[in-house]
Amino acid sequence: MDDVRNRYCIAKANLGTQLAQALGCSVTNLAKFGSTVTDGLARFEKQKDSLNECRMVLMNFGGNDSDFLWQEISTAPDRVHEPKTTVDVFEKTYLKLIDCIRNFGITPVLLNLVPVDHARYFSWISRERNPDNILKWLGGTTEFIYRWHEQYNIAVHRIAQTAGVKLIDIRSAFLARRDSFDYLSPDGIHPNHVGHSLIASTVLQQLKGLDQSNASVRWPLAATSRT
Repeated sequence: MDDVRNRYCIAKANLGTQLAQALGCSVTNLAKFGSTVTDGLARFEKQKDSLNECRMVLMNFGGNDSDFLWQEISTAPDRVHEPKTTVDVFEKTYLKLIDCIRNFGITPVLLNLVPVDHARYFSWISRERNPDNILKWLGGTTEFIYRWHEQYNIAVHRIAQTAGVKLIDIRSAFLARRDSFDYLSPDGIHPNHVGHSLIASTVLQQLKGLDQSNASVRWPLAATSRT
């Protein structure tokens, strides 16, 4: 989130560029704003033939999958509203994506989710909407946003264990800091510049032991880790 222009943009010193510089490798960022794991699977199927030299794919899905259509909730808080991707579909689709990547001869690696500042995110999604209606649907507390999001983080761990793939724990790097929310943008969900650096340093540390010399790393990340 660009504080000056008040809009989303791609940070120049983002996670991908920092990893490329630190590892001395080629990093292709296939991220797109708002991507769910279903979008990621479709993107892989469409672009897999261009990934012949790719050795590793790092993925960070779940944030957008867990999100809701807040305008609809604001308008009709008494109705049943489903997330963009239910947890069961999220797990099945992620496991399918991992299998597709493996079958193509590429090593998949998962990142878990950056924690959400639920109060800040509530303020963000309530802009030009009815905050009372949204809060009513949340059960009277914004903490539901954090709890709901945590379900998807737990699901990512479950997926990694089921598939037997490496999982890089970036979430703990944020939670271990008393000022962890200072690493997030004003919307409470996207990492800011220092957040990207924190993620990059954590990924680099946890990738130790894997041979990354002269590797070509493709990088299909969800837009927020809200993920």
